[in-house]
Amino acid sequence: MNAPIRYAQSGDVSIAYQVTGEGPFDLVLSPGFVTHLEADWDHPDHARFLERLGSFARLIRFDKRGTGLSGRHGGIADLEARMDDVRTVMDAAGSERAAIFGYYDGGPMAMLFAATYPERVRALVLFATYATAAWSPDYPWGWIRPDSIETMLEDIISQWGTGGTIYRFLPDADPAMAAWWGARERAGGSPGAIRHLIASIAITDVRDALGSIQAPTLVVSRHLSPMCEASHSQYLAEHIAGAKLLELKTPSPFPWVNHDEYLDDVEEFFTGSRSVPASDRVLATILFTDLVASTETAHALGDAAWAILLERHNAVVRRQLSHFAGEEIDTAGDGFLAVFDGPARAIRCAVAIREALRPLGLQIRAGIHTGEVERPRGGTPRGIAVHLGARIAALGSPGDVLVSGTTRDLVAGSGLKFLDRGEFELKGIDERRRIYAVSG
Repeated sequence: MNAPIRYAQSGDVSIAYQVTGEGPFDLVLSPGFVTHLEADWDHPDHARFLERLGSFARLIRFDKRGTGLSGRHGGIADLEARMDDVRTVMDAAGSERAAIFGYYDGGPMAMLFAATYPERVRALVLFATYATAAWSPDYPWGWIRPDSIETMLEDIISQWGTGGTIYRFLPDADPAMAAWWGARERAGGSPGAIRHLIASIAITDVRDALGSIQAPTLVVSRHLSPMCEASHSQYLAEHIAGAKLLELKTPSPFPWVNHDEYLDDVEEFFTGSRSVPASDRVLATILFTDLVASTETAHALGDAAWAILLERHNAVVRRQLSHFAGEEIDTAGDGFLAVFDGPARAIRCAVAIREALRPLGLQIRAGIHTGEVERPRGGTPRGIAVHLGARIAALGSPGDVLVSGTTRDLVAGSGLKFLDRGEFELKGIDERRRIYAVSG
């Protein structure tokens, strides 16, 4: 994410913040535990979570004092200081009034802020959070007890920076997320900062402020969430006037894990409507290239000379893909798979690759097909259109650029010329397909 990191001065501490998204209202994310404004973009699930929030709001994020890119301070940061930080960041970002999304230990601050500054809070979402984390007879689901907090703290500190603490929150975290979490821990705060943060969590109690919250409130609960069971959310929903309770199935207090499970509901709560989701199915033109007689050439040249020639081949293909706005999807050995948003560009790119390889004594065959593919955000295109492109390429002779009838019809009027090669049965494809060769 290229949005700049800026700083707001809150007393003697500089608070780092970042603004992304261009929605019609401001949304402040009140984070839990440690964060790092830059490292938060490094895991794809977390990045998609932030992008989704920024799709319907102007998203304002900040690192809590003592963590991430914000200034360090001595001692425990109380909620009053953290409220000052939020107010300072909102002022610096030009936000007079905002919705607030608070999760984990960012939730109590969000609640107290909403109760204290009702004119600045338009709505409140409380995700897997609590009014207090401390156990008491009248709050028996609190998980922090005086006789166990030191043991818990030492266990967290002993694993800090390794990623091991993620399993407290997400027992089935995969190795990639655990590695990212460890790097985020190291960037987000020192062991000393975590001691202060956990000490702050242990003494936080906003139960008396719940009755003063005026903003429309959505409480999001994740059943069996480690360290934050559903009873916390039920308590909040019962004690905040008019609050709605949304109960989810995924057992994780991380809001970016399986965020598709609930963010449509959050958007509807904030805006009154849901976005029409962008389909994972798009029309695309698939290009396959295959280097002719590569095995024979490699045997004749020897491994070292062939490796050099193959690198030159790859450089030529990538240069032409860049020139014609094609996206390289995969390369396996001596072939390329690329996708284009326009069929004429795909054809011209294949022809340019063919001509640019001639001086190297290399020939390709290429297959091109335009059709609907399934492509999740950031994923590899898949579907029958991809298989058709591969099958068409396999029909070619050295130097051929072959296209399907669909692609040929879509470029009518482009000036490109074709020779009818007839109809073919393609492996795995039900009906026969007419194939054309690009002439000239």
